[in-house]
Amino acid sequence: MSQKLSLIAQARHQLRLAADADSGRSAKTIHGGHERALRQTVIALIGQHRLEEHNNPGEATINVIQGHIRLVSGTTVWEGLPGDFLIVPPGRNAIEAVDDSAFLLTVVKSL
Repeated sequence: MSQKLSLIAQARHQLRLAADADSGRSAKTIHGGHERALRQTVIALIGQHRLEEHNNPGEATINVIQGHIRLVSGTTVWEGLPGDFLIVPPGRNAIEAVDDSAFLLTVVKSL
């Protein structure tokens, strides 16, 4: 079964939810989930908020939909702007929102 959805619309919706959240973030898994190897999640972060450092659970990529983010791994920082595709390195990393931002996080868990 195939489905179609707008990542831009999903990003806008998650940004509205993030703006109302004390944490300054919101996320929705749009494909897969914890019970599957592949998981794709639209994540929104209000500017100056971050996803704290965490372990990469497998292979992961980020597609920036809106805004400006920084992917931080140790002392290395990658900037992400709309349309950018970032490969998340193995190990620990964090994501910072320079301004209101939304991105698609794709993760394939290691088996």
